[in-house]
Amino acid sequence: MNQTLTAVEGIKVGHWTNPEAKTGCTVILCPEDGCIASAVALGGAPGSRELALLEPEKTVQKIHALLLTGGSAFGLAAATGVVDWLEQKNIGLLTPAGPVPIVPAAVIFDLLNGNSKIRPDAKAGFLAAETASTEAHATGLVGAGTGALVGKYLGFEHASAGGLGAAVIKVGQATVAALAVSNAVGDIVDKSGNLVAGSRSPNREKALENLASLYVSPGTNTTLIAVATDAVLSKAEAKALAQAAHIGIASVTRPSHTIHDGDTAFVLSTCAKEAVPMMALSIAVQQVVASAIIQGVTASQNNF
Repeated sequence: MNQTLTAVEGIKVGHWTNPEAKTGCTVILCPEDGCIASAVALGGAPGSRELALLEPEKTVQKIHALLLTGGSAFGLAAATGVVDWLEQKNIGLLTPAGPVPIVPAAVIFDLLNGNSKIRPDAKAGFLAAETASTEAHATGLVGAGTGALVGKYLGFEHASAGGLGAAVIKVGQATVAALAVSNAVGDIVDKSGNLVAGSRSPNREKALENLASLYVSPGTNTTLIAVATDAVLSKAEAKALAQAAHIGIASVTRPSHTIHDGDTAFVLSTCAKEAVPMMALSIAVQQVVASAIIQGVTASQNNF
């Protein structure tokens, strides 16, 4: 059974991965007519493109793809390749000048994990879009999660692999799926609070008792979330669910949403199924996001 984001019918996912440079990008393609979408960024250091467009009061209602990428601010260039690919397919917001693809994007900082001079670019974004499929997508050290690290509060040298994960939950007839890239300051714990992965420093336990001793480089940490569903949503409801996604991050990431994290959550809906009560959806989003983070980190440990 497909336990990845493509369990939502109509959603495609493609990765571009450079294992030597330890970076990559992940493209989520919507059905040709787009997805209702919104997002919420918390923490002090987000890196993004087209985020303001996703606010409920903004005119554009749908996006055509979403890019999650490594390379820090440099990696936003990969979105141009996704836009170019969509333009070639004649997909985008209809305007008098022709279709204009709407492709929000968000980045993680992975420049210290591999070759900082090799970052996802327009060609990488194009290739990720070109290879996108409705099949179950890879997880672990792949795509935007290739160079992701967690547990960096005592230095990069003690960090563990973060990676890219996925999970799925059913809510009535609707499907809710999450894709997570965990590149957090904090450790990842399971739903019982047990350590899954994080700082490997021998001073970890003492450090957590002395918060003043922690040092984290500014702007080098982020958890990125993409939630997809087929339940009918308005843009405002998508934003409310993006807020719920942050609860899922916080439930398994310790600490999360720090001044040096750029945690960003996107929610997309194909609106192919009937509406589901928002109470149920918000709980499902929290659960599926937490599960996706744990799945990705767990899948990454053996290959780190």
